[in-house]
Amino acid sequence: MQWLFNLPTVIWRRLMLILQGLGALLWLIARGIGALFGSGGTIGSRLGAAIGGPAGQRRVFAVLRLLQPNLVLKRRTIVSYPNNGITAIATRQADVIDILSRDADFGVVYAPRMERITGGENFFLGMQDTPRYTRDTSNMRLVVRRDDVPSIITPYVTHAAAEIVAMVPGAIDVPQALTQPVAARLLDRYFGTPGPSEAAIAEWTTLLFWYLFIDLQADPDLDARATAAAASFRTWMDGHIAERRAGPPKDDVLGRCLAMGGADLPGMRDEDIRNNLIGLLIGELPTLSATANLALDELLDRPYYFADACAAARAGDDATLSAHVFEALRFRPLNPVVYRRAMHDTVIAGGKLRRRRIVKDSIVMASNLSAMFDPLAIPDAAAFRIDRPWETYMLWGYGMHTCFGAHINRAVLPALLKPLLAQPNLRRAEGTRGRIDTAGTPFPQHLHLEFDT
Repeated sequence: MQWLFNLPTVIWRRLMLILQGLGALLWLIARGIGALFGSGGTIGSRLGAAIGGPAGQRRVFAVLRLLQPNLVLKRRTIVSYPNNGITAIATRQADVIDILSRDADFGVVYAPRMERITGGENFFLGMQDTPRYTRDTSNMRLVVRRDDVPSIITPYVTHAAAEIVAMVPGAIDVPQALTQPVAARLLDRYFGTPGPSEAAIAEWTTLLFWYLFIDLQADPDLDARATAAAASFRTWMDGHIAERRAGPPKDDVLGRCLAMGGADLPGMRDEDIRNNLIGLLIGELPTLSATANLALDELLDRPYYFADACAAARAGDDATLSAHVFEALRFRPLNPVVYRRAMHDTVIAGGKLRRRRIVKDSIVMASNLSAMFDPLAIPDAAAFRIDRPWETYMLWGYGMHTCFGAHINRAVLPALLKPLLAQPNLRRAEGTRGRIDTAGTPFPQHLHLEFDT
């Protein structure tokens, strides 16, 4: 009889799926007509500008969830990693979770580029579920400890961010003055890897994140820049590790690695330490800075919730502030899809009407953005709500290859933004300066805000 009690909820969620999809379809048609009869640039460029942003992406996925939840295209969407030229796009939450949980069926693709970055060795984010994967992740979890977050990481970020904001005379370029410097200094304070300068470590990690995860078309110019950055990164890290090993011990991530290496722990040679740290640093700085700015920008576009977030920051209500930040990121995740490669012939949504056969070496794009807006799984999915359980958010992947620093991101992002949000009358600067400028990269490089002093 339980199915009878659940029936109203099932019917309601199906209705929401239909209404959301049809509404999104009408929105896309209207934007397409506007692009067709607009001016400036080509029709394609106008259409891309109209639907290529976060709101457009959400509506495209809403239409797919209704009409073609697992779309298979005979089209090569990724050039940078080997595949057979077929791409599948999964949009419903159940299928996204299923794909990202089946590591033997849908494998990570990053190994070739990770090996170029390290000069020959893979990093565990690019490994399948192997003994070496277990060894390397276990080693790094012994040095990047969960209990460091409340005792070391969050207090440091809170202090560093407050110190910067206190020195700003009522105007700030958030990425350049706040989020990138704090993230870079965290590499020094906690990881023990400051780089030759903040500018250098920011440039290296940003370029290499772009190269690994975002450059899907194998841009030769980016390839050359990333290759040079990786070589410089390796050279500096090798020298830094040798210098630290010869000096007094320190209790930071590198210091803990060196202690384990000194005890001849397998997988902790100096070269192993270098490669693991390069992988972790690539994921830390660009992710923290970019997601902080995306959440801030999304809140600024929602005046009611922005005012609530600012009030929470001023009141020291960290739980409410965090809820606003992560709900904003649900609308603006850094990566809207997670891509995998089929390891052999398999299926998505087996036993369902939406079942699709996936051929070996096909690219499979599991959309975490779409999953977070699936009305079949998320109540009131299209609304901005701060009462959602944490399990709603799929911001840093899912399953075995969830971002290694996800627990750090969860704590640090609100702490990084809190001192700024607490400022009186915080607002965008006039004109384009008050909007995110990526400066030719995939990441926010400028966002000018003002506040009263």
